[in-house]
Amino acid sequence: MPVFSRAPLSFERGEGCWLITDKGERYLDFAAGVAVNSLGHSHPHLVEALKTQADKLWHVSNLYASPEGERLARRLCEASFADVVFFCNSGAEALEAAIKTARKHFHANGQPERYRLITFEGAFHGRTLATIAAGGQEKYLEGFGPKVEGFDQVLFGDLKSVEAAIGPETAGVLVEPLQGEGGVRAVPPATLRRLREICDEHGLLLVMDEVQTGVGRTGRLFAHELSGVAPDVMAVAKGIGGGFPMGACLATREAADGMTAGVHGSTFGGNLLAMAAGNAVLDVVLAPGFLEDVARKGLLLRQKLAAVVDSHPELVAEVRGEGLLTGLRCKVPNGEVVGALRGEHLLTVPAGDNVVRLIPPLIVSEEELDEAVARLDRGLSSLEAAKRSAAE
Repeated sequence: MPVFSRAPLSFERGEGCWLITDKGERYLDFAAGVAVNSLGHSHPHLVEALKTQADKLWHVSNLYASPEGERLARRLCEASFADVVFFCNSGAEALEAAIKTARKHFHANGQPERYRLITFEGAFHGRTLATIAAGGQEKYLEGFGPKVEGFDQVLFGDLKSVEAAIGPETAGVLVEPLQGEGGVRAVPPATLRRLREICDEHGLLLVMDEVQTGVGRTGRLFAHELSGVAPDVMAVAKGIGGGFPMGACLATREAADGMTAGVHGSTFGGNLLAMAAGNAVLDVVLAPGFLEDVARKGLLLRQKLAAVVDSHPELVAEVRGEGLLTGLRCKVPNGEVVGALRGEHLLTVPAGDNVVRLIPPLIVSEEELDEAVARLDRGLSSLEAAKRSAAE
């Protein structure tokens, strides 16, 4: 189905932060499969883990024990706030599981009327009927019939609107600590801390969407750690599989007390190849010093990008982000900037609020950061020249 506007590029292999086309051209990948390829392309440890598992078993279903899945769940819980994990195949599925977990918690505790979640303007939670309703963006809702009930959207980061939206049917608050698709917009740490307090005061669940921000992307294993607060339920995906389709819903035991045998499931969720990939990714990301290095490189990149903004004030307005989830808010259509950078063999990703995202693999080197910034500078210069020529 023609539901994607694809660039005229076809890649046949990759090496670290580089992609090579079927014509042999090399592109510096600062898109990372939209924040998915956390270890870059053809990472030897990830490749070996998948090859080893592929020689044993691919899939047996969730009707039987899964030692590797249990190991991955245990590692995620030990490294986070969570007590339990549900494995699935994508971010949207992880969000669906998170939404169901929140609703089922109150049903199991004698309050079935409490099923609504407060969400924020600009959010993106997936493409299923429930998650487009949670995101609330008309461009994703149009044409798909009545909006799924159960979501009350408020202004981004507006705490007064959150408190005003709380009613007898409210189950919790669903928030991205740092909006990716929404324009690399960070929720201030003080706001997240107050959201935690509001949820505690009203007996609500705090649900976080860390599909794009999780597993090291911000220089912490999960972005909410930067605020010092923890959610009750959290959805992750993208980087956790390093390119292999995988999602997960993490929760405290109390929040997940309604998720008993038979109430939810997934045929492919937790399959053995995905578990091998997830464990391999954690081997690298949880290694001593890795996350600190991501944070350091993210700061270095933002400093370099600030100089680019100063050099091209007519095209770009500001730098946003945390760790290696970085955005440039543009003064011209962001699609034009993405196209100009592609002309310099630098791959980036558009986002809301007229932002261009630079989200390289977490293993990017300082030399590759310098190369990306140089290509960005050239791409913006060529775009400026083209606009001057068109105006003459």
